[in-house]
Amino acid sequence: MITAKGLYKRYRNTVAVDHLSFDVKPGVVTGFLGPNGSGKSTTMRLMLGLDYGGGETLFDGQAFDSIRRPMNEVGALLEAKPFHPTRSARNHLRMLAAANRISDARVDEVMEFVGLGEVRRKKPKGYSLGMAQRLGLAQALLGDPKILLLDEPTNGLDPHGIHWMRDVLKRLASEGRTIFVSSHLLSEMQLMADELVVIGRGTMIFNGDVATFVREFTQSTVVVRGPEVAGLSAALEAAGASVAAGPTGELVVSDLELDKVGHLAFTEGVELHELSSRSASLEEAFMSATGSSEQFVAQEPVQPIAQEGGTADE
Repeated sequence: MITAKGLYKRYRNTVAVDHLSFDVKPGVVTGFLGPNGSGKSTTMRLMLGLDYGGGETLFDGQAFDSIRRPMNEVGALLEAKPFHPTRSARNHLRMLAAANRISDARVDEVMEFVGLGEVRRKKPKGYSLGMAQRLGLAQALLGDPKILLLDEPTNGLDPHGIHWMRDVLKRLASEGRTIFVSSHLLSEMQLMADELVVIGRGTMIFNGDVATFVREFTQSTVVVRGPEVAGLSAALEAAGASVAAGPTGELVVSDLELDKVGHLAFTEGVELHELSSRSASLEEAFMSATGSSEQFVAQEPVQPIAQEGGTADE
């Protein structure tokens, strides 16, 4: 279990992390979400004692700096290229292993596991970003820890690598480990995460399971399709529903449960070819939950103004 209590960080006049408290449970993947500038990386550094600030984080009841052999308890990947550029990848891991009384055999084992066995003797300064991420994961797994903290571990990975990373983290969680991972890939997080911690401008927005987050910040709808569904609109609205026409003639109904929509269609004698519920995605929930806390907002592109008697390109 990870227990974060009152994490706080200020940069001059800006509060980057504002008294965050949350738990990360074992046996599940917990996603850490927030817009750019929301304080995710700062929060992770505070958790590991790598940044000055307030609050505390306990890993199975211990602060990180009090753990005798931290790599055996907590594995972390906070940067894409955390290595010396002129040392071989294998020797980089051997150096870390020696400080934590981990065998060279384990070094070779994790390098094979992350797919870097064939390039273990190469200097990682020549690694691609995806290869560097794999080396960082190997470093985090070196001590076979019970807890993993990973900041954007899928950056630079190709689709096969992202799929592999997802499977690895879910398998590690199934073994009872505690997995805390940040990512901007919301479609991937929807497949990977069981629990969420969502922040915006350093403050807590949500802490709980994914389904509850989606349900709380979006609205499910019912899709009604058939040859004469337009005639059902008035009855649905009379029952308290909001009704909108879909792009192919279907009705999109909100504020009324699916079984009630079906019963109303039956009582009105309307033939249905489709009656289905449509849940919102994690991305839609995230946009709804964090829209007001987005720090860096891009503007719409400016359209060129054509001069009279000419074109915009002149």
